[in-house]
Amino acid sequence: MPLRAVQPVAPAPRAAMRAHLLVRPGQIRLAELERPVAGPDEVVVRVRAALTCGTDLKAFLRGHPKFPMPTPFGHEFSGEVAEIGGKVNGFREGDPVMAVPTAPCGQCYYCRRGDENLCDVVMNEYVLGAYAEFVKLPSRIVSLNLFPKPARLSFPEAALLEPLSCVVHGLSMVPLRPDAKVVIIGAGAIGLLHLLVLRAHGIEDVIVVGRGNKRVRKAREVGAHVVLEGGAEHALEPVLELTGGRGADIVIECTGQVEVWNVAPSLARRGGWVVLFGGCASGTVARFDTHRLHYDQVRLVSPFHFTPRAVRRAYDLLAGGTVVAHGLISGEFPLDALEQALICHYQGEGIKYAIIP
Repeated sequence: MPLRAVQPVAPAPRAAMRAHLLVRPGQIRLAELERPVAGPDEVVVRVRAALTCGTDLKAFLRGHPKFPMPTPFGHEFSGEVAEIGGKVNGFREGDPVMAVPTAPCGQCYYCRRGDENLCDVVMNEYVLGAYAEFVKLPSRIVSLNLFPKPARLSFPEAALLEPLSCVVHGLSMVPLRPDAKVVIIGAGAIGLLHLLVLRAHGIEDVIVVGRGNKRVRKAREVGAHVVLEGGAEHALEPVLELTGGRGADIVIECTGQVEVWNVAPSLARRGGWVVLFGGCASGTVARFDTHRLHYDQVRLVSPFHFTPRAVRRAYDLLAGGTVVAHGLISGEFPLDALEQALICHYQGEGIKYAIIP
């Protein structure tokens, strides 16, 4: 009987998904890409909400050194487990979850000293691509920084875990006494998250310095004791008046503008703390009054990213209802309207917008 040639079987086509790519500054494209597949220790999440943020906005406007283009786009998200690897425990398909986009190695010089935010490889597997229908989480995130989403939290609220973790990490560097007088410079999402965490620590005497009628109004709604409208360069006299001539116990810079870094220490009291939270553009140089820093013992800290401890604390604050941040979500847009959402964010129409695939 003659042998017949066996026709090779074509591999089944991979499932597709829609995802935004940042092609170049000012240009994004909604593309059809292959849906990610979970490896043995990985989880694929069906994105239910991804938030606009200042980092993504800066990348959209002028590029970002950590985002070589073209690149998947978006990193604040929550969703449901769509696929789990065979070695993953504790999660099932369909589970609502919340996560952050990085996790440290736990083995390098910095991790062994508790500075996991400075881990040698923490940025190597940074999960970008949340403005999409699906996103894959590598094993380190699954084991350290993936959490069940409580039913009481909406998906957009749960997506605040990443920026809140950064805020919690920064505030862990300064003493948070209930009687502290605090100045926050900037009334955007990061400034307002700082305000919410300070209120959760029982600190009521918080002055917010901000621009824009809508953001200033939101700062009052969230719980600022006093709101000073305008730039930080005009804040010294009213801050001194409000603090008995001393200055604030803690000053928190949330704008990422070097001019504001220059001003921030002048608002602190003798022995006060200045948290330089906002990241400035590469190559910029701040100038401080060295006489005042030394003789008035003004202490500067400049926090970066977050540690697993900060993520867990942020999760507890959100999941437990201690920090209620739904008021920071100004609206929702479908996936194909991302550019419109970023423009609204840039124009200060709202605080954050949720992209709903």
